[in-house]
Amino acid sequence: MKGRIIMLLAAVIVWSGIGSSPGYAAAEGEKYVSELQANDLFVKKVAGMNNDFIKGVDVSSIIALENSGVTFYTASGKRQDIFTTLKQAGVNYVRVRIWNDPYNAYGNGYGGGNNDVQKAIQIGKRATANGMKLLADFHYSDFWADPAKQKVPKAWANLSFEAKKAKLYEFTKQSLQAMVKEGIDIGMVQVGNETTGAFAGETDWKKMSQLFNEGSRAVRETNRDILVALHFTNPETSGRYSYIAETLNKNKVDYDVFASSYYPFWHGTLHNLSSVLKAVADTYGKKVMVAETSYTYTAEDGDGHENTAPKSGQTLPYPISVQGQANAVRDVMDAVAKTGTAGLGVFYWEPAWIQVGPKTQLEKNKTIWETYGSGWASSYAAEYDPEDAGKWYGGSAVDNQVLFDFNGHPLPSLQVFKYAETGHIPKK
Repeated sequence: MKGRIIMLLAAVIVWSGIGSSPGYAAAEGEKYVSELQANDLFVKKVAGMNNDFIKGVDVSSIIALENSGVTFYTASGKRQDIFTTLKQAGVNYVRVRIWNDPYNAYGNGYGGGNNDVQKAIQIGKRATANGMKLLADFHYSDFWADPAKQKVPKAWANLSFEAKKAKLYEFTKQSLQAMVKEGIDIGMVQVGNETTGAFAGETDWKKMSQLFNEGSRAVRETNRDILVALHFTNPETSGRYSYIAETLNKNKVDYDVFASSYYPFWHGTLHNLSSVLKAVADTYGKKVMVAETSYTYTAEDGDGHENTAPKSGQTLPYPISVQGQANAVRDVMDAVAKTGTAGLGVFYWEPAWIQVGPKTQLEKNKTIWETYGSGWASSYAAEYDPEDAGKWYGGSAVDNQVLFDFNGHPLPSLQVFKYAETGHIPKK
């Protein structure tokens, strides 16, 4: 605890805030000037990381963003493929979500990146070309799957359970084969996304377990070296992870990695995270990791669409600043490393989902979101998700939690992936 206090004090001393007045237009070649540079970042070394510790990012929305005209730069202001920038910052793994059919009958995308298999292939090829592995995250839904909703794909809606099992296996295997054919280096496959109490329309754990095994079977038959991950959330709920892990074991589910979401403003303490993950690893011999995390660097909203944080009632354990953001990521990496050799690593969720235009041009932004699917949901998603997307469709809800500024320049906090290995003290 003492070390943590010292680190946080250092963070406050080194940096007091960023993002109070972000810009929106940067000429190519123009140097980005930030009050906090990468060399000013304080990062305490993470002890006990495996040599192949995953320092990953989920950039599933990147194709839709680029199609919307978003450009990414180096810190000095030169255009550069974002995958190259990520690799240079120490990122070694890319996660991409895969939806079955995120389009309506007229070909209009539901948004959220319109992430079908073809988008995953595009992203996977760019990750592989830059020396990074791919985590394929199958939602087995046509749109967002999370603890609140696990809607079955439209094409599976009227199938019997046995037919659904067959379709899940078939979709997984065909998708993976298509990726392998393109030369993508797949290191891990996630069978379901945040399947804490439901999966592909099923809520009975016996049926869920059978579906998990169909996805796992498809992965094993594709390449037995690919890790199979299952993904859950709300580690702060007492007994949740021990119950899930015990149930999976009882139902003989074949998997390698027990993955958790962890957002500091929702999911309890880091000590608890380490404890519940280590218990799963020690009891059942599974590897563990954090599949999603992020933190705010500014309270500003870039695009006119409401953000998920910060909000009243949320616990924000770090300063809302670039340094605070770096501290948050570093500490999640540390929490996973503390689980021992079973701790695989951490993925940062959507670190590049910046705005497609300033909030002063909201109507233009709306047109872009609808056209390219670069907002979290389009109005077309209402037919599939009327309770959520039907009421709140729009832009990026995390543009203040990304690792790039509103102009597409990398924030110093992006370097935490590299600095965590050795530690970094600001240069005077």
